[in-house]
Amino acid sequence: MKSIWQQILRYLYIRKKDPDAPKTRYVAMMHGMNRISILLFIIALIIMLIRLLKLKH
Repeated sequence: MKSIWQQILRYLYIRKKDPDAPKTRYVAMMHGMNRISILLFIIALIIMLIRLLKLKH
């Protein structure tokens, strides 16, 4: 079973892709959607952190 962190690194093109993974159009679209959602989540966390730090000043 693959680790969730390994899969996230593959989505973000930080880690090499699995050569045995299926290469269909639907899988590629799913990975693209997952990549977008992960990036938006990270951006939202950064914005929340910045706002939290601004409130303490």
